[in-house]
Amino acid sequence: MKLSGWGRYPILEANIHAPRNVAALQEFVRSEPTLIARGNGRAYGDSAINSAATVTTCHLNRMLAFDPETGQLTAEAGVLLGDIIAAFLPRGWFPIVTPGTKFVTLGGAIAADVHGKNHHKDGSFRSCVDWIDVMGASGSVARCSRAENPMLFEYTLGGMGLTGIITQTAIRLRPVETAWICQTIHPVRNFKAAMDMFEANQGATYSVAWIDCLAGGADLGRSLVMFGEHVRRDDLSETHRQMPFIVPKKPKRKAPFDFPGFVLNGLTVRTFNALYYRAGSRKAGQQLVDWDAYFYPLDAILEWNRIYGRKGFAQFQCVLPLDSSEAGLSALLKVISKAQAGSFLAVLKRFGAQDSAFSFPMEGYTLALDFPINAKTLRLLTELDRITLGHGGRFYLAKDSRMSAETFAASDNRIKAFRAERKDNNWRDAFASAQSERLAL
Repeated sequence: MKLSGWGRYPILEANIHAPRNVAALQEFVRSEPTLIARGNGRAYGDSAINSAATVTTCHLNRMLAFDPETGQLTAEAGVLLGDIIAAFLPRGWFPIVTPGTKFVTLGGAIAADVHGKNHHKDGSFRSCVDWIDVMGASGSVARCSRAENPMLFEYTLGGMGLTGIITQTAIRLRPVETAWICQTIHPVRNFKAAMDMFEANQGATYSVAWIDCLAGGADLGRSLVMFGEHVRRDDLSETHRQMPFIVPKKPKRKAPFDFPGFVLNGLTVRTFNALYYRAGSRKAGQQLVDWDAYFYPLDAILEWNRIYGRKGFAQFQCVLPLDSSEAGLSALLKVISKAQAGSFLAVLKRFGAQDSAFSFPMEGYTLALDFPINAKTLRLLTELDRITLGHGGRFYLAKDSRMSAETFAASDNRIKAFRAERKDNNWRDAFASAQSERLAL
């Protein structure tokens, strides 16, 4: 069947298999010379596609145990974060780290070592993972943690499924008193003011900025900087205090069709960005928002990826070291603004310090933007790659769909060690994706 990531680019022919239990998965793994695991398909590019054999974990979707004293949840790899929230938020528990969609599986969150709006304070997903069960090429399952098989643990977190198939894991949830977030919006004139705002608010639990990437001059990177805190029950109104985990139900919306390519152009994106900035500015200050609206605004529109048209889209996400972030962001935003090919989903976040074997984050600033696939934006993305490399940055494999092996190799001095581990542990021949082949991993 034809298969793609969330960006719908590239689209590849692939044989897909869906074992219904671990025993069937073991039998399948032993019979295939090479394969890759796939969760809910929310990686943007080709990291969860193997043309010969793509194996989905959709049937490994059981929650197995929960310890209310520690908040530790044991679950299979195919469980969605949304399922966890539905089951445990009413009991007063929420994921410690979550990406911008609740439709990602636990296996996918581990493989990409996803991050959220609180990396500066709580780190990436690895910070809440206690142990992982990983199936190797022989079908045997090894448990790994910081103390047991630590090398496998390190490379599985952020290893994009290239160390084996994640079957089970134990993660910790955080206790919360309500389903509400106190959000504070600060409109700022440019990206430098946004960075200053991040630095002055390192104590905030959650922080993120939406950037108008088409604004130029003194307004280069004008932003809405948003901070968030879990609301305590005593801080709710009397009405909400009686039902602290009940939030208003929202109608389900869905992108009705693939938008024509001409809809997304410099004029429409510039108009949208101006209106969005103006609307956000009117909401400046504190407001109470529910958990779903705060963490997962895009999930409110099912199949929103169709907005970019049938050719799909590519997301560019890099992280720049702290000491070169200002110069690097300035260079990136100037090129994007000049090209007038901007994204209306441009996001800036502050990362805290992280030392890991192969995961994406490092201390600095990460910028993420979406671009519809066409010749012009592919050229622009190559230029953004060059600027990122020139400022010591690296790229997020969960979002990549088109980077060259040469660019990737130049971005990260940990690649050589990862390749060596893949070879020495017989992972390289058994577990491969279209992305790993493209990037020579």
